[in-house]
Amino acid sequence: MTVIKVADFAFPRMEAPDLDAMEEFLTHFGMVRAERTPDALYMRGADSHHHLHVAHKGGTRFIGFAYHTPDEDDLKRLAKMPGASGIETINEPGGGKRVRLTEPNGYQVEVIAGMQSVTPLKIDRDLVNTGSEPHRRAGRVMRLTKSPTTIQRIGHGVLSTPKVKETTAWFRETLGFVRSDDVYAGDKENIIGAFSRLDRGEDYVDHHVLFCVHNQKTGLNHVSYEAQDIDAVFQDHEYIKRLGKYDHMWGIGRHLLGSQVYDYWSDPWGRVHERWADTDRLNAANGGNLISAEDGLRSQWGDRPPERFMGHASP
Repeated sequence: MTVIKVADFAFPRMEAPDLDAMEEFLTHFGMVRAERTPDALYMRGADSHHHLHVAHKGGTRFIGFAYHTPDEDDLKRLAKMPGASGIETINEPGGGKRVRLTEPNGYQVEVIAGMQSVTPLKIDRDLVNTGSEPHRRAGRVMRLTKSPTTIQRIGHGVLSTPKVKETTAWFRETLGFVRSDDVYAGDKENIIGAFSRLDRGEDYVDHHVLFCVHNQKTGLNHVSYEAQDIDAVFQDHEYIKRLGKYDHMWGIGRHLLGSQVYDYWSDPWGRVHERWADTDRLNAANGGNLISAEDGLRSQWGDRPPERFMGHASP
C-alpha cells in the first residue's frame, strides 16, 4: 500500500557556482526566469507552474527532486514517516508547504502543497500537415518562431544508482508511482532499469516521471523537459549547437520506451538536461511490462546512447 499519490513532478534542486552562467544556459535551453534572489535562481516554462528548476549558489551538488500534491493531508501522512522533516512553510518564491524526505541514495525528496501558480505563456506554433491530415495548415505557410522556443513543462528525472530495486520500490511505495517498464539484463530478476509513472487513475500521464538506471556511481543522470513540438527539438538543437558553448550529450533520436523524440545537452558543470517532444501517455488501466535491455534500451531511430551518457551521474 502506498503512502500517498503525488500529482506532478515539480522541479530538480541543485547547486551552481555561477548563477549568471546557470541562467544563461537555461535561457538558451528554453526556460524563462521566474524569480531570482541573491543566492538562488528559479526558472519556469510556458505552463502554470511557478518554477520548474531551482539552482542555489554553491558548488555543483545535485540536491534532489520535488513533487506536487494537491492535498495538504498528504503532507500529514508523509510527516509521520521515519526521518521526515515535518510540515514546513516554504520560505522561497512560489511559497506553499512541504515535507522533506530522504530516498535510498541520500538525495532529498520534497513533496509540496499549495505552491502559487502563474499565468501560462502563449507560445505560437504552426500546425503540421501530415499524410493522413494534409490540410491542417491549409492556406497558410509555415514560419517557425525564433529560437530558443520556450519549453512547455517539466517531464521526468533520471537517477543513476547501484540500488535500482530499492530506489524504485521506495518511490512507488512512498509517492504512489506505478510501473511502466522494468528492464532486466540476463536473468529476469536482474532489474537494471525501472521506468515509473504517476498514478492518476483514469487520467493519462507521461510514460515515466522517474527512471532509475543501474550505475556503480550515484547521482543525477538527467532531468527532462517537454518542448513545444518536434520542430522545436530540431530547431533549438541547431540554435544551441551554433552557440558553441555547451556539450551535446546525445540525440536527436526517438526512444523506444516512452517514444520521445529527444535531445540532450550538458550545462556548464556537466549536469545533463533533455528536451523532448511526443511521449507515450498511459493511465492506470495500461499496466506495466517487464522487458529485456536488448529490446528496451534502444532508439527507434537515431544513434545508440554513448557510454558517457549511460554511465553519467552528477552527484
